[in-house]
Amino acid sequence: MQQSKGRPRGGGAGQESRAEPLHGHDPVPPEEAGQLRYDDPWYDALASGWGESAGGGAQVQALVPPAGGEGVTGTAAADVYLEVQRSASFQEVRRRYRRFVVPAFVAFFAWYVGYVVAATTVPELMARPVAGAVNVAMVAGLGQFLSTFLLTWAYARHARLRRDRAALELRWDTQELTRGVNGGRS
Repeated sequence: MQQSKGRPRGGGAGQESRAEPLHGHDPVPPEEAGQLRYDDPWYDALASGWGESAGGGAQVQALVPPAGGEGVTGTAAADVYLEVQRSASFQEVRRRYRRFVVPAFVAFFAWYVGYVVAATTVPELMARPVAGAVNVAMVAGLGQFLSTFLLTWAYARHARLRRDRAALELRWDTQELTRGVNGGRS
């Protein structure tokens, strides 16, 4: 339930007021209020089906309807994003990502499944005491937590050292290109 933050609660009988502009932006016009707008420049257009052909050369119908007033500049902006997605620098960022994530996933998943399989198939090994009341299963279970934290740290470090700068440069270049396509307005 949302709080009113000091505003009086109405029963809905009164007339609703139109929202005031926020930070210099105009409120949404009533005719566009029901339309879905998706202005996120990092939305994966190809994954959503935008820009792909249906095989016979016909365009696939957009999943999200275009916003009102979006015409030639929207198409040109989409071309900019497709161009960036096909660029060598974008592909390099994706390659670096996959080069870390795929082996890390395989290793972590094998370690997790190995723990579960060992716990169910060789309970006598897992019940073997290591120190006092601590047995192999407890050590391996705590190792699962430790490996999760280590993998998270390694992923963040890899992203910071090998991908973030290139991705930020791509984002900056993309914003500059779309700003130029939209005629200086953003």
